[in-house]
Amino acid sequence: MTSIADTRITAAPRRRLQAAASWTLTIAFALAMLALLPLGFVLWATVETGWATAFQLIFRARVGDLMVNTILLVAFTVPICTVLAVSLAWLTERTDLPGARLWSWLSVAPLAVPAFVHSYAWIGMWPSLNGLFAGVVISVVAYFPFLYLPVSAAFRLLDPALEDQAASLGLAPPAVFRRVVLPQLRLALCGGALLIGLHLLSEYGLYAMIRFDTFTTAIIDQFQSTYNGVAAHMLALVLVACCFVLLGLEAGLRGRSRYARLGSGAARRPKITRLGKWTYPCLLLPIATAGFSLGIPTLTIGRWLVAGGAGVWRVDEVGLSLFQTLLICLVGGIATTAAAVPIAWLSVRRPTRGSRFLEGCYYLASSMPGVVVALALVTVTVRVMLPLYQTVATIVLAYMVMFLPRALVSLRASIAQVPVELEQAAASLGRSPGNALWSTTVRLAAPGAAAGVALASLGIMNELTATQMLAPNGTRTLAMAFFALTGEIDYAGAAPYALLMILFSMPLTWLLHYQSKKIAGR
Repeated sequence: MTSIADTRITAAPRRRLQAAASWTLTIAFALAMLALLPLGFVLWATVETGWATAFQLIFRARVGDLMVNTILLVAFTVPICTVLAVSLAWLTERTDLPGARLWSWLSVAPLAVPAFVHSYAWIGMWPSLNGLFAGVVISVVAYFPFLYLPVSAAFRLLDPALEDQAASLGLAPPAVFRRVVLPQLRLALCGGALLIGLHLLSEYGLYAMIRFDTFTTAIIDQFQSTYNGVAAHMLALVLVACCFVLLGLEAGLRGRSRYARLGSGAARRPKITRLGKWTYPCLLLPIATAGFSLGIPTLTIGRWLVAGGAGVWRVDEVGLSLFQTLLICLVGGIATTAAAVPIAWLSVRRPTRGSRFLEGCYYLASSMPGVVVALALVTVTVRVMLPLYQTVATIVLAYMVMFLPRALVSLRASIAQVPVELEQAAASLGRSPGNALWSTTVRLAAPGAAAGVALASLGIMNELTATQMLAPNGTRTLAMAFFALTGEIDYAGAAPYALLMILFSMPLTWLLHYQSKKIAGR
């Protein structure tokens, strides 16, 4: 029989946990509103400009040219990336392709090479390369892994029984692939295509080096040359509108179809297709892809290092850039992961409409291009909080807005694996809710937190636009130093910075590849 005292002992920890959940929701709400600051800034700038002036600045020939460039870039790049990624995923996951594990890793490794380093490498091989054609080719080799990762994981998770049933009804293998496999890849394809599209809209260094004008290059040129805030803000408004169009297209293409099966599915692995006489012709695709995406950067950087000799390794300058990069990646990665803890905990422990709404705010904010985030924080700090202008706090806040979903995904998966009863038991022993959370869930979810820090740091290391506009005076990260030297046509001097960025990004990229394999059960 339970006594009144026992009931009080049980009720008190429950009230404390409920109070902690309320505080966590408040913190998550505050962070979500902070993350939506760039979107609010764009709307505020439009209203302050006035509709007449805004109309003149938006509907002008220059904006039309940039819009055409953007549409053509997305229209060519995304379909090519889709075909390439699906082909590579099918070869490495569903066939007896020799060295499939190696080719799988080499299909992800290009993520370790920043997009602007890809551009630098291709220009080093073909100096006259520029314009739309160059933009599409380099964008494909730089960004196709964003589609390969989810598609290859989806291939590993498909139920082979569905394909067997379709084949038993008389469908040929191509028809089975088209009518059964491709529909199940829709979520992966839409998500990867959206990610590539957002990168195409926000990328600066890649297109600036090949002299291909986009909204991002135009905004930064406007900001750096004339500091014409009104014109830059209106370009940012159009850029944000393009992001919303991509988000809407992705949601429409994704549809409302259900992709989950009711049973456990087939326990066996999918049937492996024997390539036979097509083995060597099929090998040409991963070989050519690795050559274009990894071979060209390796050859170009190696050639410039040899041409520059030992003189390009200015230990003091390179060492300072490396130190500042690692420091800002560590601080930014830890801060971003810490900011993701409240909403990750709520999405797992308190999955309500409110928590889902806040989580959606984070993803919406992260879709904003870095240049828009930087413009918002520059304007806010200059007009309202001038002491924060060009400080570490401002640049870390920008990283939190841009890369928080990377940490959120890893944290949410780890917290879901920690039994909630451990928190309740710690609270029942008299520990405060924060102490109970720290001593149980946070510690057991540490591997996921470490992965979140690593993934956020990978994005920070390769980030250029926001860092250039917000970093404190005297900051010279590897990306900033590299871009400054290439702007001076000192390609040999830029080679050590490119090499270091790749070397330090490679382990983080391997972690991303390992996580995708682990999630998919391999």
